[in-house]
Amino acid sequence: MAKFLSLFSGSSGNSTYVADGTTGILIDAGRTAKQLSEALTAGEVDPAGIDALLVTHEHIDHAQGIRVFASRFNVPVYATEGTIQGLKQKGFVDERTQLHKIEDKLCIGGMTIEAFPTSHDTFEPCGFRVVTADERVFTICTDTGVLTEQSKQALSGSDVVVLESNHELSMLLNGPYPYPLKMRVSGAKGHLSNDDCARQLVKLVEGGTTRLFLGHLSRENNTPEIALASAESALQIAGLKRGFDYELAALPPVNTKKAVIF
Repeated sequence: MAKFLSLFSGSSGNSTYVADGTTGILIDAGRTAKQLSEALTAGEVDPAGIDALLVTHEHIDHAQGIRVFASRFNVPVYATEGTIQGLKQKGFVDERTQLHKIEDKLCIGGMTIEAFPTSHDTFEPCGFRVVTADERVFTICTDTGVLTEQSKQALSGSDVVVLESNHELSMLLNGPYPYPLKMRVSGAKGHLSNDDCARQLVKLVEGGTTRLFLGHLSRENNTPEIALASAESALQIAGLKRGFDYELAALPPVNTKKAVIF
């Protein structure tokens, strides 16, 4: 039996817990160590039982709590070589942090984890495909302006997917952001729009994925209702029925529910 728990999702912080019967990992630590610990405890997870911390990239909303959390609970930290460089430059790790470079596939307990490249304005960003001991597949792909071919391959065949649905393009373009920021968010190294996400969800469900979660929603340029409507509309047009062919939810900024079993 495998489970995942979204602790935080969005521009104010990101962190996801994935576990099977023997191993538990944290993907990103974008809030303080105290907040991460409290969120894990609220989700009935012992922070001291985390076996590894994986980092997608070095932006503060994914890396803020790494140094203190990893030190406090003696957790090894895994990231790409470029992300390790970025973490060091920004002070999110120090000489006490147990840093390990991810090159290809990584085995932690009974889990096999694959890092795949994403497209974001950082040194070497990635997403993660996690295969648990009972061969359930969880894939998280956020903070990417476009879906790379490696991203599409990693997402394919997953049981559970967290895919970025960051913004509604019309809201972004007509919203309060300055023009350069609008171009950054909507660009190839920015964030996926609702429409981009929806098109990929159709392919995933047609390929057998049944549990879909929309992640990293913008507070200023999106709402859960709009993101869900965009996704469900594309899936309906493709002849796919919610509750029969797939389950769909938008991740809140702060988790209020127990872990999802898959």
